[in-house]
Amino acid sequence: MANRGSISTGYDIDNSVKLETANNEWFYNASPTAGNRRTFTFSFWIKRTALGTINASGTQFVAGQGQHGRMHFSGDYFQFRFDDGHDVRDMTTKHRDTAAWLHVVVAVDTNQSSSSNRVKIYFNGVQTTTIDFDGGSYPDIEDQGTWFNTNYLTVGTAPFAGSYSGGDGDYDMSGYLADFAAVDGTQYAPTAFGEFDEDSGIWKPKDLSDITWGDEGFYLKFDDSSSLGADSSGNSNNLTVNNIAAADQSTDTPTNNFCTWNPLVTNAGVFTYTEGATKWKPSSGNWQTTTASMGFTKGKWYAEFKMDGDVTSAMVGVQQLENDTTYDGYYLGYHTNTTSMGMGYYNADGNVYRNGGNTTYGASFPSSVLVGVALEFKDDGTANMYVAKDNVWQNSGDPANGTNGFALNYGNAVDDSGFFSFASSLYQNPGYWQANFGSYTTISISSAASDANGYGTFEYAPPTGYYALCTKNLSEFGG
Repeated sequence: MANRGSISTGYDIDNSVKLETANNEWFYNASPTAGNRRTFTFSFWIKRTALGTINASGTQFVAGQGQHGRMHFSGDYFQFRFDDGHDVRDMTTKHRDTAAWLHVVVAVDTNQSSSSNRVKIYFNGVQTTTIDFDGGSYPDIEDQGTWFNTNYLTVGTAPFAGSYSGGDGDYDMSGYLADFAAVDGTQYAPTAFGEFDEDSGIWKPKDLSDITWGDEGFYLKFDDSSSLGADSSGNSNNLTVNNIAAADQSTDTPTNNFCTWNPLVTNAGVFTYTEGATKWKPSSGNWQTTTASMGFTKGKWYAEFKMDGDVTSAMVGVQQLENDTTYDGYYLGYHTNTTSMGMGYYNADGNVYRNGGNTTYGASFPSSVLVGVALEFKDDGTANMYVAKDNVWQNSGDPANGTNGFALNYGNAVDDSGFFSFASSLYQNPGYWQANFGSYTTISISSAASDANGYGTFEYAPPTGYYALCTKNLSEFGG
């Protein structure tokens, strides 16, 4: 049921926004006008990039209003608070899939005679019926709640600062948001915002042009990088940005989901993932390795990487995904067994490490160098890696022609059951590995080159035949 953006929808969401707890990035309306406090609907798509306790409160807010209006993830469970004493939550489902987009609908109408119809929560089009009340209950009939009143409204955090008149960094979320819709005066079913694909059964987004927004409704499409809080409902109920820049706009969306680093690779909790899971570092330990969030068995894939900060020992390359316990305490290429195949290009000497040994391949590289990696996985089960320093392919490699690459597992056939992806290693470094998989990145991009399908934004054009690792490309080339 998870939406991984891999199906043709007939409707494309072009943009999302990246929000990061560490940067206090959120939206707000300091003085909204009151709307219908009994009947309303929220709909949004979210791709989480940090789980569990990542801030002082231990709670990641998607939106809030005043003291008691709350929509948040706590312990990775989702909870909605209508007002003080009326909390509705599902404590059976943890939302921990950081590789997929999740659609959430909260539909409220306290005029309903049945209490369970007064607040309905849907995940990917399916209503959750396993409700827990956190000591509260459903709202009473004809109750007026905290939402759509004149209190301070936030998206991406909670208004708990001061007299609930400002956003509070202790409650910020980390992740991507897309198509955030707030409807004043109507309790909509999820089918107003999405539908099940008739072939795959996957929940997918719909065009929202038929929504009746009400006077105080708003619709954040995040499609204008110069005004990311702009309201697209026609109401001009714009939100103000806090620490959000044009660069925080992303093309990672529910209709084309892009790869990131994988926050689920935690290695006993010693990793830090930031900036939409495009940066990572170990906080302790010896060598540590992480992988990307999307795997493949075939195809040709391109991504760019750059070290950030005080990094002395680092590798970048490819890794089999089946056995992530082998990443803890090891670098790429350390293992010789067939369930942990991988290889890494080492910054200190320019060698490629694989199967427990290393071979001369290219030159060492400092943190100022942009490293391009092209992975070629053939139908016959063989695979090659090519590495570029500032667009100069090492070892006279030519990915487009398939020459002078470095063969995975010494040229032996790749296990047909194995999934592989981009990977990187760091040795006790305070700095980060930055990745550009084609969507949001903190790496400075000046040329904005895309692949042949028009996907991705890279500093250098991907080699001919190589593509950004996103779900539209995976559905075509990924096996």
